[in-house]
Order: sequence, then C-alpha cells, then structure tokens
Amino acid sequence: MIRTSRDSRAAFQPSPGLIVAVLAAAGILVSLAQTLIVPLIGELPSMFDTSAANASWIITSTLLAGAVSTPITGRLADLYGKKLMLLVAIAAFVAGSIACALADSLGVMVLGRTLQGVASGMVPLGISILHELLPREKAGAAIALMSSSMGIGGALGLPIAAGVAQFADWRMLFWGVGIAALIVGTAIAVVIRPRPQGRTGASFDVVGAIGLAIGLVALLLGISKGSEWGWASPLTLGSFGIAIAVLGLWGWYELRLRHPLISLRTAIIPTVLYTNLASIMFGFVMYAMNLVVPQVMQLPVTLGYGLGQPMVIMGLWMMPIGIGMMAVAKMGAEISRTRGPRVTLMLAGIVIAVGYGVIALVLGTLGNRAPGEAPASLILTTIVLLTIGSAVSGCGIGFAFGAMPALVMGSVPAAEVAAANGFNALMRSLGTTSAAAIVGVILASMMHDVGGTLVPTLDGFLVSLAVAVGAALAGTALAAAIPRGRK
Repeated sequence: MIRTSRDSRAAFQPSPGLIVAVLAAAGILVSLAQTLIVPLIGELPSMFDTSAANASWIITSTLLAGAVSTPITGRLADLYGKKLMLLVAIAAFVAGSIACALADSLGVMVLGRTLQGVASGMVPLGISILHELLPREKAGAAIALMSSSMGIGGALGLPIAAGVAQFADWRMLFWGVGIAALIVGTAIAVVIRPRPQGRTGASFDVVGAIGLAIGLVALLLGISKGSEWGWASPLTLGSFGIAIAVLGLWGWYELRLRHPLISLRTAIIPTVLYTNLASIMFGFVMYAMNLVVPQVMQLPVTLGYGLGQPMVIMGLWMMPIGIGMMAVAKMGAEISRTRGPRVTLMLAGIVIAVGYGVIALVLGTLGNRAPGEAPASLILTTIVLLTIGSAVSGCGIGFAFGAMPALVMGSVPAAEVAAANGFNALMRSLGTTSAAAIVGVILASMMHDVGGTLVPTLDGFLVSLAVAVGAALAGTALAAAIPRGRK
C-alpha cells in the first residue's frame, strides 16, 4: 500500500528536543536582531545623512513595536492559534530584514526595524507552546532555555555583528538574519504542531488594542526620549500625561468587557501581580549590564579605569553572560520542580546582586590605578574578573527568566496563557527601557572631559551598579511576597 503525503505528515511526530530547538532558535533570532544595530550606532547618522536624534529612531522604533505587539500577539494567539501567530511574526521579521538590507533612506530603515520589532512576541509565544506540548517533567527546563534565548542571542550577536560591520558590508547583517528567519519559519511550519484549539466564543478587543498601543507608545517615548528631550520639557511631560490618561481609560474600559484584551482581574491575582512587578526589576538588571561593562571594557586604558578592548573582542568577553543563562536552565527548572518557582525567583535576585557586587568591587579597585598605561597582565586579570561577575549575573538572570513564566502560567486560566505571557514580557520590556533611561541619566550627569570628549566617570559606573544591585534585591523582595503554591 502506498502512503500518501498526508499519511507521512501524520506519521511525523517531532521529538521534544526538536521542538525546543526550533522555538529557541526563534528566540535567539529576535535577540540577534536587537543586537545587530549596536556596532552601527555611531555610524547611523552618516549612513542615512541625518542627525543623531533622528537616527535614534532606528533603535526606538524596534523597542516600541516590540512592546506594543507582544501583548496583542499573545491575545490573538489565544483566540486564533499560537502557531499561526508565530508564522505571522516570523513573516514580519523577514519583511523587516529585507527592508533594512535594501534601505537607502531613514524612513525605510525605521520601517524595517519596526517590522523586526513585531517579532518580539515570538519568545512568550514559544514559551506558551512549550507549556502546552511538552510533558511536565521536560517543560520546565525547556521553558527556562526558551526564556534565556534572548540573552543567548545577545551574547552571540554582538561579536558576530561587530565582526561583520568591521570587515564587510553592514547590509550583510540583515540579509543574514533574513535568511535565518526563513529557515526558522520553515522549521516552525513543519515541526510545531499545537493541539487543536476549541472555539472560545470570544472576539478580539480592537478598541482595547488601540488604547493599549497609544498608552504604551506615549509611556515608552517619555522614558526612552526623556534625556534627549529634557525631563521637564513639554514633549516629555506631555508623553507621560497622555500615557496616564489613556492607560487609565483603557483599564476602566477593559474591566467592563467580558472578553478583554488583557484580563486585569487575572493580572491582579497576587502571584501574577508580584511576578510582573518583579519582571520589571529583572528586566532592569539584565539591560543595565549592557550599559556598564561594555563601556568600561572599551574605554581607553589611559583613563585609569578603561580596558581598551576593541568592540569585537569586547563582545567575545561578554559571551559568558549568555552562556551562564543557558547553563542554569536545567538547574533552575529542577529547583522550581522541587522547591517551587517562587524560590527560584528569590534565588535569582540574590545571585544577580552577587554578580553585580563582584563587578563593582573590581571596578572600585581601578580607582586606585593612576591614569596612563597599565601592565597587560593587570588588564587581563581585570577583564577576567569582570567576565566572571557578568557570568554570575547571567546565571541569576537565567534563573529569573525560567521562573517567571512558570509562575504566570501556573496561575492563569488555560485560555489566557499566551496573553499572560505576553503581558509578562511587556513588563520586562518596561524594565529594560527604564534601565536605559535611568542609567543613561546617571552616566550623563557624571561625565568628565578627556581630550575634548565627554566620557562617564568611574563613580558614574559605580553608582549605576549600586542601583542595579538595589533592583535585583527589590526583585527578590517581590518574589518573597508571592504567595506559596502555584495558584
């Protein structure tokens, strides 16, 4: 008897390992796209013949698109299917990558980066699919690995992007991720087979989506552009005013709906509420690392506290952060299984604080070094110690990013899993945006002139690290406030 192609497709049962690999690749791809632009930041104004303020929209557009689209994509996935929304997100990513690769103007580049940002929802969607498809004993480690994929992609992407930007045409970066996205999209279409989704009788809340988009854009614009516009400027204050008014009305409207975009009644369940608040703290500490350690590594040795590393080499030294996140995935899942994800999240904050403390101690000793050339052995020792501290913090971030989805998904109805994961990812995005704003303000207010160029002082970096330690400990305190048990 000849088997039909339909029979062959039905006979194919992907292994859990293959499912995890495909979804983790999607998460790494999202992170790679965010990292690609870093080596080009200084060149963007000249590349597109514009001002630095205008060129910054190439970065801001991705942030805004990701923050707005992630909770909306999650709700659409709960209604119409998680695999469908994964494919929509990957299609937007491919289109955005092609637009960036072909861009000959700022507008086209911003459009492409916006489309790439839409794909940010693939990580929480992937987590929801793993929760649905994998056996419980394997889901924990897989979800932790999927959650860590953002850090893994960032760690791998920086040296790769720096190398390509230095030795080849920058457009190759976007052609490369575009081709990779096509491969990942094909793998998703073939490998991912979610269970049939019954009709919920709910409809998509269009008004709620528009209101959330307006409120989030206004809020994140105020946070991300405040230092550029001036924190007391009409633009910044107006953005925050619009955000407060729109999000307040949006919350009132959502509470009156039977099928809201985001169930605020679910969001105030103590476990979900405290987990989301902790997510802001852990998003903060994850991004603060990228604003301190790479700068110190690249500043000139003659400052007394710089380490003089080229960007490519600096990226290689930063890779252990992502490796640490990946390495603890299984360990974190085992702690969550035996002790509960609440304990894992508390441990995460402590480990992150220890890692940041090591970095602060190492940088503090540099204050005793006189400006000028330093022995190569001293520089190497300092870099190794900074890398160890960064890797320890990476392990803590890996613990946190594995525990947070477990806490959320163990506390919400099955029909709201993807939307709840999307909202949790939004909280982490709010933390990363706040880190960029707060650390940026600290460093900008503690500058000194070096040969006609303003650079952050050592005290500026140390204060930023102290704030990050405080955020990590605040995350631990919020985790401790989560009620014991999964519900």
